[in-house]
Amino acid sequence: MAGGSEEDPFTKPIGRWSVFFYGVGHMLNDITASCWFTYLLLFLTQIGLSPRDAAIVMLSGQVADGFATIFTGELIDRFGHFKIWHAAGSILVAISFSSVFGGCLPCSLLHNDSLSLETFSYSMFAAIFNIGWAATQVSHMAMVNCISLNSTSRVALTSCRNAFTMVANLSLYAIALVVFGVIKAGSKENTETQYRWIAYSSITVGCCFVVIFLMGTKEPRLRMDLKESSRRVRIPWVYWFKKLLYYQVAMVYLLTRLVLNVSQAYLAFFVIDDLQMDQSAKALVPAIIYIGSFVVSILLQEIPWNGRRLKAYYSAGGIIWMFCGAAILLLPRDISSFMYAISVFIGIANALMMVTAISMQSVLVGAEVGGCAFVCGSLSFLDKMSCGLALYILQSHQSTSPRTQLNNSQQSVHLSVTRYGLGLVPALCSLVGVVVTFFMELEAGSLSKPLLEPLLE
Repeated sequence: MAGGSEEDPFTKPIGRWSVFFYGVGHMLNDITASCWFTYLLLFLTQIGLSPRDAAIVMLSGQVADGFATIFTGELIDRFGHFKIWHAAGSILVAISFSSVFGGCLPCSLLHNDSLSLETFSYSMFAAIFNIGWAATQVSHMAMVNCISLNSTSRVALTSCRNAFTMVANLSLYAIALVVFGVIKAGSKENTETQYRWIAYSSITVGCCFVVIFLMGTKEPRLRMDLKESSRRVRIPWVYWFKKLLYYQVAMVYLLTRLVLNVSQAYLAFFVIDDLQMDQSAKALVPAIIYIGSFVVSILLQEIPWNGRRLKAYYSAGGIIWMFCGAAILLLPRDISSFMYAISVFIGIANALMMVTAISMQSVLVGAEVGGCAFVCGSLSFLDKMSCGLALYILQSHQSTSPRTQLNNSQQSVHLSVTRYGLGLVPALCSLVGVVVTFFMELEAGSLSKPLLEPLLE
């Protein structure tokens, strides 16, 4: 029939409520991850751990997350049941996250306050938290490819998810701003109390949205409805390893996550230690970034997409980040308020790069949904391991490397490890990502139909 493809429910654009319910499903992961990358290193060093021990805690969580994504992706490809994996991971995240910021439980039980025991305790709970986080992330990301075969709808789902990532981050910084204002960190106990309240509040907000997701989103039928089709057959790992596009997409996604995660980890250090801004800046500056990202993510949902446009928007985001990185490296303390303007452009760049990088995964998977969870899991493995190692290396030099001072008239710039982590590393990763994207050959398959209705009215 000539119009058969027009009636295929999996190639038609999906409605706004389906996109909305899917988009809120990662809120718990996003709000806890934002707290993890923004405040974990700061929190651990404030309660007495050395920068190297704090980096060990971060690395243990990232390594556990990386391996968990591989195993979760394989199990989801074998057995399906996205929502069950999502719910189980969310429960583990909610239970374990409060212990990451809730003080050293073994220290209290054993009446031992040694730094070694504290490092072990935080590392253990960080690993447990990240295992649950990985189960939720992989199931949620892989679900995109099984909800619809329409590429524009897939980008819309990713954009909506990214928009609510920004909502989650803004929620965290609103919570942090209130907590930091009400509870003053005059001692180790007060510092632990601050972050414990931030953790509890974040879990409460995130769990509310998990319930909305589970109630509003149906288990994807695409895998079941393609049961008789070769597209439903589980695809072996080696199939992806033979595709050049897999390595290109993996490299772009890895570099994009490095840009976002490393910059986020050092943002609070930079505004407080290097620029010596007010304490409120460690919540206000990130909030500006995520407001910018939220607006851009909403706008990206309404654009018809194709491979060339994905490459162009990613490259635009990468170029913006290069300029932001250079500005951060050279920004003197005397005009620290200029950081607010830089934050706007960082937010725009983050959204452009993240939405298009994740959408490239959907282009890679196409209709071969039998391997979608492995693709998401393997790329997330590379992301977690690389971010963990990068942060460990940078943090290991945090207390040992001298600060290089550049004098320019009456202004001075201290080139610390924090500046390198926030400015140089993201700029270099953006540059390499843009180069890799330039040589990509994404399918020219048209993302022909835009969404029928506007989103998030």
